[in-house]
Amino acid sequence: MRECKDKLSFGRTMSNAAFAIKLVLGISPSLFIHCFFDYLTGYGEWVFIDGIFMKVIVDALSRDVGFRPIFFFLLISSGCILLHNIYNSYVNYYIYPVKTNRLFGGIYRKLYAKARNVELRCYEDSDFYNRYTMAMDGAEEKVSAICRGVIGSVVGFAATCVVFFLMFQIDKYAVLFIFSPLIGNFLFGNLKNKFEFKRYKEQAPNEKVLNYVSRMMYLPDGAKEIRLSNIFNLFRRQYNTATDNNSRIAGKYAFANASLNFWRITFTFTVIFEGVLLYAIYRNRVSGSISLAQLTIMTSLMVTMTWVLINMFENIMMVLKNAVFINNMRGFLEYEEEIPEDQDGEIPSEDFESLEFRNVSFSYKDEKTIQNLSFVITRGQNAALVGHNGAGKTTIIKLLLRLYDPTEGEILYNGKNIKCYNLKAYREIFATTFQDYKIFGMTVKENVLMGRHYEDEEERVVNALKKAGVYEKVMTLPDGINNMMTKEFDENGAVLSGGESQKIAVARTFVKDSPMKIFDEPSSALDPIAEYDLFQNIMKEGNEHTMLFISHRLSSVKDCDKVFMLERGQLIEEGTHDQLMKNNGEYAAMYKKQACNYLAIDESEMKEAE
Repeated sequence: MRECKDKLSFGRTMSNAAFAIKLVLGISPSLFIHCFFDYLTGYGEWVFIDGIFMKVIVDALSRDVGFRPIFFFLLISSGCILLHNIYNSYVNYYIYPVKTNRLFGGIYRKLYAKARNVELRCYEDSDFYNRYTMAMDGAEEKVSAICRGVIGSVVGFAATCVVFFLMFQIDKYAVLFIFSPLIGNFLFGNLKNKFEFKRYKEQAPNEKVLNYVSRMMYLPDGAKEIRLSNIFNLFRRQYNTATDNNSRIAGKYAFANASLNFWRITFTFTVIFEGVLLYAIYRNRVSGSISLAQLTIMTSLMVTMTWVLINMFENIMMVLKNAVFINNMRGFLEYEEEIPEDQDGEIPSEDFESLEFRNVSFSYKDEKTIQNLSFVITRGQNAALVGHNGAGKTTIIKLLLRLYDPTEGEILYNGKNIKCYNLKAYREIFATTFQDYKIFGMTVKENVLMGRHYEDEEERVVNALKKAGVYEKVMTLPDGINNMMTKEFDENGAVLSGGESQKIAVARTFVKDSPMKIFDEPSSALDPIAEYDLFQNIMKEGNEHTMLFISHRLSSVKDCDKVFMLERGQLIEEGTHDQLMKNNGEYAAMYKKQACNYLAIDESEMKEAE
């Protein structure tokens, strides 16, 4: 998988800022527009009151202008300020909450769509997963902050120019104080932001552990184990280790951040606030080069200049900081998938003829798990993959479904490489139940249909549940097939046993119309009787479909047309059950050993029985 590396250069952060602005304009342009006018009127009010307003009032008083002109000027000014305050309240209490939520939804739809589109291997890569979690961490807040920061910086710069001009008219040397907040924010502030990002990045893996432990403590998944074992102590150890690591990392950057923050505040606030004021007083009291009226206006402008600069540079720093943080989100959204879910191509025929693995090898993290594998499944066959744990059975299913691509060789459907097909259309050829299934916080019906729609949905669901052997149990629930599963969103949701939940998952394969049906260890949580009944229904399903299933219990594959025996990613035997038993190889040895365990006899008795 191609790695997206963090680049903290100024050019990259500016590019990230432009990326964020584009997101806002694409999802909620009105948020951008209102944000612009909010900053424009806000800075405008500052400049007007402390610059123009004060100058007009002081000039009027010094020239003994009558009360009426001053009163009307005050009245008009107050009306404008009132209108601005009304608009500011509207923006802050309506526009921002509503539009930010829309922005939130739009960004996460993009992130979820990307997460849906990346290949399975990304989720098994810890570095990619860390980047994904960082991308999801307050994404909308960072994008919104960049939008406000960019607008605030641009409007703040314009306001600075106006105040700069007004101050220059009074004293051209006073404007030199502008360099103080420049040093404080651009030099020390930027360095501080980079150190904070480094700390955040180092703490991300520990945050993942903390989130996992927290999730396990409030979700029902591990509730029984926590109460019936000492697993809580292990969770506590993981939590404490992650907390200690975060504390150590925070301590590592503490002195640098504190020092940089001290100098940032000193140059940004102290120097310009106190320095400019002392300079103005000196000009009036010592050199006598400006009048008291000019001192009043200049002092007012100095205060305005200070806060305009402080806000402008804080906005700039907010842009720089959050542009660095959303580098992960941008890298995630711009990641080029190796097997994109929306990959187009030829629409495969639903008329199943053959599925062939031809010299297929697959390596995962530089370890070869499938080696030079070749086999063919033809229409109408009931085929089985068997072998010890780690033999590569489930990996074969993932390769077949193009969740992975082979590192060598090719997989052919109806004689064509599966890479040439439209991916979604190709996967519709198969109905699959994985061993590591998931029951979702939805109704039984929705858990079976999995988002698919049919004209006769209820009838299909009922038939599928009957084939899976769980219909009677479902009908004991208060709302039957419309009963919620899990207690995630409904305290009356059904929490079924492991075997019953597995049957719900198996029903997903029964309900779907597909030329080929795949069952990956469909009976791992079932008792022998339930397993027997299930496999009888699976074999009946094979009368109308091509079937492939994985089972660790070899007694269930006796009636298959073809059995593929795997060992360490290699095909070591293939044939019918009777043929493989006659060969007396690894399959026969494994079958006999399992038979001994079922019958509670030893191998010597088995041999005598033969």
